[in-house]
Amino acid sequence: MKLKDTIIVLAIVSFMSLFSNVLGTKATIVDSIPGLLILAVIALAGMLMSKYLPGGIPAAAYVVTIGCILTIPGVPGSDVINAYVKNVGFVALCTPILAYAGVSIGKDLDAFAKTGWRICVLAIVVFVGTYIGSAIIAQAILKSLGQI
Repeated sequence: MKLKDTIIVLAIVSFMSLFSNVLGTKATIVDSIPGLLILAVIALAGMLMSKYLPGGIPAAAYVVTIGCILTIPGVPGSDVINAYVKNVGFVALCTPILAYAGVSIGKDLDAFAKTGWRICVLAIVVFVGTYIGSAIIAQAILKSLGQI
């Protein structure tokens, strides 16, 4: 995808998330815009890094890494970033993404139907495996920290 197209898609998703955030949370439009802009810039940076850095690392990995680094307490500017981004609700971000996924699957419903029931079983196994893996990791960490 070209840089111009990426920016347009990010702008559309941010715009949709803005209204979803205002409707779903108590935040105002003015409170939501800085947080959404920060998230859009982080997403754009991750996509650019994925495109131009060697190694074939997915953009999502870069986006998560950048976001985590920028919000670590003690990193310069993390307090400001955290203050702005806390005004953006998680559901507000998921709504346009899930809507796009639904439209995308709906567009290719014939191809999705051809995959058959095995794709549903695979999805369930992946979800359960991810849940159990996360629970095991959380248990080990909490136990080592003496929280449980």
